Amino acid sequence: MRNLFLLLLLFAATATYTQAQHTNFNTQSNWALNKKEILFGFGGTQFLGDLGGRDQIGTDYSLADLDWPSTSLGGMVGYRFRFHPRWATSTTLNIGMVRGDDALTNEIVRQSRNLHFRSMFFELQQRIEVILIANEKFGNRYGLGGHRRKMKNRNEQVYLFTGAGVNYFNPKARFNGQWVALRPLRTEGQGLPDGPSEVLGVTATIPFGIGMRMGIGRMWRLGIEATYIKTFTDYMDDVSGSYYDRDILLAEFGEQSALLSNPATENTSWFAAGQQRGDTQNDAFYTVNIVVARNITYKDYAKSRRMNRWRGRYKF
Repeated sequence: MRNLFLLLLLFAATATYTQAQHTNFNTQSNWALNKKEILFGFGGTQFLGDLGGRDQIGTDYSLADLDWPSTSLGGMVGYRFRFHPRWATSTTLNIGMVRGDDALTNEIVRQSRNLHFRSMFFELQQRIEVILIANEKFGNRYGLGGHRRKMKNRNEQVYLFTGAGVNYFNPKARFNGQWVALRPLRTEGQGLPDGPSEVLGVTATIPFGIGMRMGIGRMWRLGIEATYIKTFTDYMDDVSGSYYDRDILLAEFGEQSALLSNPATENTSWFAAGQQRGDTQNDAFYTVNIVVARNITYKDYAKSRRMNRWRGRYKF
């Protein structure tokens, strides 16, 4: 009986202690205090397509085809809504540059081909996130008797995400010292007899990624996200199928089209009309961003409690 009484007393004390805690995130019911956030990100981009790549035969979908000199910059802004302790959704606008240049590789076929491009992209994504790990504690904690004890702020999450997006791109190449839009030049005979269909500058995308974050105060989070973006176009770099007849391109679209379609200066017999110019796999790219999140739903219940107590004590 004595042991049972002590056990009950311990249980009651624990329950009282838990009820008296002031913390925003260390109970399941308090995850909603972090429902809505504004996101800001900045980082790097890397293209995975027909141009650039390491000193080997390229693979569109392989991160092993990393080409450091072609790394570029990008950023994002977004809104995150957490609708469950383990689930959230984010709407983001991603802006950046992707590029590739055969001159940066020593692989003989690519270097001889001598193609290059760069393209700004604007991508709107809708993501769904699953939170795998969460350690979320905020504020001060009150023990028995209302004594205040300091407690570290904690907001650590590891999450995976995917979703869908729409991407606008506009590949360009250098011509006489200026960057020229390639899509109007139809460098592979798009829309011409025996050529491929005309290309739109918009494609659907699917992002896949992983992120982790930590709290840097009551209102702010700092994290990192790595995202692989699969596109549904093979013309983000303006390279896909076969070489088209340069004489026809010259007659139809002028000197820029003819020269930029086939700028090979070595082993030119490898790059005649009808021969392979690229592959038929759709392009991809990935981004790595440092992400700062601002909580816009947080409410300090301790401050509210003190204000209510003050109002009750000093009624007018």
